[in-house]
Parts: sequence; structure tokens; C-alpha cells
Amino acid sequence: MIGFDYGTSNCGVATMRNDQPQIIQLLGDESYIASNLYAPSRDVIANWLSSQLSEGERLNYTASRKNQLLKGQAALRELKYDGISSELLFGKAALAQYLDDPEEGYYIKSPKSFLGASGLAPTQIQFFEDIVASMMSNVKTLTEQALQKEVTQTVIGRPINFQGLHGEESNQQAISVLTNAAKRVGFKDVEFQFEPVAAGFEFEASLTQETRVLVVDIGGGTSDCSMILMNPAFTNIDDRSDHLLAHTGVRVAGNDFDIQLALQGIMPSLGMNSLLKTGKPMPTSSFYQALAINNINEQTAFYSAQNRRDLIQLSRDAQETAIIERLITVHDHKLSYQLVNAAEQAKIALSEQNKQSIDLNDVDDGLTVEVTTDTLKTANKRTLESIANIMQLAVEQADCLPDVIFVTGGTAKSPVISKFIQQQMPNIPIVVGDHFGSVTAGLARWAEKIFK
Repeated sequence: MIGFDYGTSNCGVATMRNDQPQIIQLLGDESYIASNLYAPSRDVIANWLSSQLSEGERLNYTASRKNQLLKGQAALRELKYDGISSELLFGKAALAQYLDDPEEGYYIKSPKSFLGASGLAPTQIQFFEDIVASMMSNVKTLTEQALQKEVTQTVIGRPINFQGLHGEESNQQAISVLTNAAKRVGFKDVEFQFEPVAAGFEFEASLTQETRVLVVDIGGGTSDCSMILMNPAFTNIDDRSDHLLAHTGVRVAGNDFDIQLALQGIMPSLGMNSLLKTGKPMPTSSFYQALAINNINEQTAFYSAQNRRDLIQLSRDAQETAIIERLITVHDHKLSYQLVNAAEQAKIALSEQNKQSIDLNDVDDGLTVEVTTDTLKTANKRTLESIANIMQLAVEQADCLPDVIFVTGGTAKSPVISKFIQQQMPNIPIVVGDHFGSVTAGLARWAEKIFK
């Protein structure tokens, strides 16, 4: 049995040993795999996944994906003719392959962000299910290699609300995709636990007395808060519903910080905030669409042929034609993920220093921009306010103040964010947990409890 943190930014797995959670090293000494995938063609994903399945599951899968598998076979023949590997890549290897040649292949980052999206056609849902299943299959294989045993039971972390406009309907759609994918790749028993609750269970193991804890989990795709009554005497209780006092969540987090930093720090060098020859401000929609990597419709609009024609006309109408041509380069070379990744790396660097240069040579030779912690703070004013709102809402729902705030999630590493959280409730102590491991460890604790 394992706890499986299928995160927006990273995937991690933990199991229990001697009553303590152990984060499993999946690749050498690395415990986490970036939540991304690279395929030489999107049409071969179904074929690769089919090859990973058990014989019985492969028969069921083949029956449900006939058209996709036929398209994939044609793509595989082309790849073989061109001497290109048909293997899928994950984590750092996937990102490296994409950065090496953004125009080739199919790259997706943070597919969890799409699972609750509204208006998806059945074939789109199937496609995301196949992406998730491929990633889960990779993690399951690496886990079993590390443990030297088959793993069939898992508790998967979930946010309070997945990204989607239709509330509980979006949540159920996402849970269905995750459940189907997990069972397809060989997990026989699949349960879910709220991510902030899992992080809270891990924190609870360190307490010595009853404590009201506001867990603030700022991940890659969502920010979640849970007010939980904790007590070391509660750890053996299976039903904790009476102790879960409030849950709140919003679909903004690490990806949004990256996108907003890119908008504020990078896009002005590509023409945002510049002027047209008429003296009017430059329209901003294409700049937003170029960075909206967690929005299918916006990315489709940006990379459409019509939008390219519009961008060419926009460059002619601009006071500075050359600077708008940089945005056309982003379109032509499919650089959206490249720009957001550059902003993400700058955000990470700003956790240790006050300013950071971003190399944009892929957009224009010699182009660099500089961002600072103030840039990050200003760019994400609304995102930070959203986090403050869910903290306050959790307090209102629970009808009590916390004794302590427990902060976790990779995005919370930023001093800008941790300082902001402290400012919301200045008289309440803050404990900063393992930014990446708290949720994973808590999921393993819950897996042991419910599957024992």
C-alpha cells in the first residue's frame, strides 16, 4: 500500500515502515518526478500505454480505443521510418526533450490542471485519462522496482476543488479520470484524501496536545486550506470527520504565480504594454493566451492560424514592429511552456535571492530580462489575495481561530508567500512543513489506516 501524491507540479510516493512514512526514491536519489510527459507524437500515447497493461486490461482497453490505436499505429510507422524513438518520457527527461526542440513532438505539463475542465468531449476526457494513466504507470513501475514488490492499494491526494467552473461536477469528473487511470494500470484499491488533510495528519504525529491547526497547502495547481482539530490521541481513530472543521480551496497556485511573473517580467519585452501607431495601447489578449498553459481553449486560440495572421497585422500596426515579432516567434516555435518554465525557474531562484535574470535567447538573440522579488509580489497581488480569502473563509466556516498555521506545498517555499501568510494572522504561530513531502507522507499514514 502506498500514498500517492499525483501533484500538479510533482509526483511522489510514500509507504509506511516501522510506523513511520518513508518517501520512496524513484530515480536514483530523487524522490519526486515532475508531472509532465513528452511523446514523439500525441497519437502514440495510447499505443505506449497499451503495451504497459496486463493482458486482461489490454483487451478491455483495446476495445475502447480502437480509433486512437489505429492512428497511433500509423504514427509509429512514420516514427520508425524517420528513426525516431516511440518511447514516452517523463519528468526531467520530458522537459529536456521539449526544451531541445519545442516544435517537435507533444509535451504536456501539469495535466492535473485540466481534469476538471468544463466542456470536454468524451474523446478529450479519454485522452487525459490516457495521459494520467501513462504517468501513473511510470510511477508505479518505479515504485515496485524500489520496493521489490507489487503495489495494488493506494490513497491518492486530491485538492478541495479541482480546476473547473462547475464545482462538484468538475470534481467528480476529475476523480473519475484519476480512478479509471489508476485502476487501469493495476491499482486494485483506490481511495482519495484531501491534500491539506493528509498534510495535517503528518503534522499531527509531531504534536503533544490537542491543537486547532489551519493547514495551508499551496501546490502547483490549487491552494487549499483545512481547519483540523488535532490530537496525538486521535491517530488511531478511523473516522476523523468530526475533527475536520472546515475545507476551502481555490484553483490558483504555483502555475499561476509562474504565469503572472511571466506576464509582468517577460511579456513587456515581447510588446505587452507597448503602443500602436495610433497611440492606443497594445491589445493584451494574445499575450495572456500565449502563457495560458493550463487552459486548453486559450492555447488553442493562440496557436491557431487565424491568430498568427492577427499577430502579423498587429506587428504592422505597432509602433515597434520588431518587438511584436518576438510574440510571433513564440507562436511559430511553440514556446509557451518555455516561457512559463523560465518564469518558474526565476521564481525558484527568487526564494534565495532578490533578483534574477531570465535568458530569452530562444525568442530573440541576446534577449534577457531581470525580475525581482518585488516583481513577483506585484505580479501576484490578486493571487495572494485569493489565498488570504480562503484562509479567512476556513476560519469563518470553522467558527474558531487556529492555534497554529501549518504551511506546506512547493509554492510556499517563496519568502514572498510565507511572509504574506504570516501577515494575514500575525499573532498566530506558523510552522513550515516539508514543502514537498508533507502531503505524500500523510497519504501513506492514511493508506496504512484504511487498508490495514
